[in-house]
Amino acid sequence: MVGRSSVALVTGAGSGIGRATACLLAAKGAKVGVLGRTRSELEEVATQISAQGGEALVLPADVADEMPMREAVKHLVSTFGGLDIVVANAGINGVWAPIDDLKPSEWDETIAVNLRGTFLTLHTTVPYLKQNGGGAIVVVSSINGTRTFTTPGATAYTATKAAQVAIVQQLALELARHHIRVNAVCPGEIDTSIAENTSLRHEQETAIPVEWPEGQVPITGGRPGCSEDVADVIAFLVSDEARHITGSPIWIDGGQGLLR
Repeated sequence: MVGRSSVALVTGAGSGIGRATACLLAAKGAKVGVLGRTRSELEEVATQISAQGGEALVLPADVADEMPMREAVKHLVSTFGGLDIVVANAGINGVWAPIDDLKPSEWDETIAVNLRGTFLTLHTTVPYLKQNGGGAIVVVSSINGTRTFTTPGATAYTATKAAQVAIVQQLALELARHHIRVNAVCPGEIDTSIAENTSLRHEQETAIPVEWPEGQVPITGGRPGCSEDVADVIAFLVSDEARHITGSPIWIDGGQGLLR
């Protein structure tokens, strides 16, 4: 499915996994809509893609805001003539705090970006995938909430990540008749900038005292993975080589989740 005639949307494309995925899909020939909240970051990604001979469209929008999302997706489709691939990557860690300390407004913000944002990304793009006669969706979840539950105070975050996998499995059946595949990737510790939007309070109240083996990522000797490790799997999942895979979460954690 990834090729010169394919069109992809990547949310949260300004940095980290989103940026690596957008660049990789473009390198494989897809025309890519790079969507995110920070125009300057998106323009950097678009410039990088153009320098490599690819095509990218900058789409500034907040995934939690319905009308900008509708307009962004409409603009992408009208510019490139369709839509084949959707990568719902945008997300935040938000506030990690004990449940009786976590403010409702902090809960709401994490739910809005991670869960409402995923819903709006799929809600606004699926009609175009149906019109196209099929397509592939990948949702970027996490090992947190799907394989591990040991991150102190991350109740809101893990709730959104578990819900994302449930959405993927629900929609894999719902959209199968339209030839739309839906899968999830669940990264472990990845060297990205997401920690910049993390606020951790009273860790000592929620942390479970455990002595981990040396290095939390067995396959790399403790080093975190990189964004490209996740992008490579996403590129596979949206390709024809993954034509018989749908409704599947794939953990990309170097074995980290098995330790926890």
